Amino acid sequence: MRFSTVKVNGLDVFYRESGDNSKPTFLLLHGFPTASHMFRNLMPMLENDFHVIAPDFIGFGQSAAPEHTKFDYTFANLTNYVDGFLDAMEIDKFYLYVFDYGAPIGFNIAAKYPERILGIVSQNGNIYQEGLGKKWEGRKDYWQNPTPELRESYKSAFQPTTIKGQYTGGEKESSVSPDGYTLDIHYTESPDYAERQSDLIFDYQSNVANYPKYQKYVKDYQPEIIAAWGKNDPSFVYQGAQAFTKDDKNAEVHLLDGGHFVLETHWREIGQLILNKWAK
Repeated sequence: MRFSTVKVNGLDVFYRESGDNSKPTFLLLHGFPTASHMFRNLMPMLENDFHVIAPDFIGFGQSAAPEHTKFDYTFANLTNYVDGFLDAMEIDKFYLYVFDYGAPIGFNIAAKYPERILGIVSQNGNIYQEGLGKKWEGRKDYWQNPTPELRESYKSAFQPTTIKGQYTGGEKESSVSPDGYTLDIHYTESPDYAERQSDLIFDYQSNVANYPKYQKYVKDYQPEIIAAWGKNDPSFVYQGAQAFTKDDKNAEVHLLDGGHFVLETHWREIGQLILNKWAK
């Protein structure tokens, strides 16, 4: 495993990388509230067959985190930085692994460069209305009426108990290592964290508005998709995984006995699905 940073539009983007870069690239895109460390167990499984690379988004993990008053924390802008990262690393064609926030970023890129996508793993990475759990009803009210009081109330998403619950919810007792959520809780202590993340909570409405664009990409290009989903995820419910099959004859759905962070407990199963499908 190698760890480094690269300049993208003047900002440091941290990434972890393994495998031989002469082999097909697998781009791994994390979600909230985590960073590329969520792939720490999966990457060694893939590195013999792929060049595996996982960046931290701007404002997350070890990447640069400008103050929210000096940087546009939107999913369109985060996409621009992942796009710039691909250019900086001279990555052309690649497989794509998306989770949570990584899904709209990844599907923005796939819709823009369909010819560059070799295949997609969507792990609790939603692009369908069917996949939005009940909590999103409240978010829709906030998007329509963004009062300062509601913005403040959604900062509860950054509390340690909430982050731990995202990892452990829907999982068997004592099955989740504390390593991941402990590090993510540490990242919430960085300056301006709650404000930049609050900007992204508000901007998530742009992803829902883009669902038709992502679905059109899936319908038009029929990419090979592995939808590996924690069936107990309350945020992005399993119907979001099943919805891929209505648009894409090359989509396969695997519902796993876990929650939102199902990769924490089922990385072996997900890794094996990838190897069985795409390893040469």
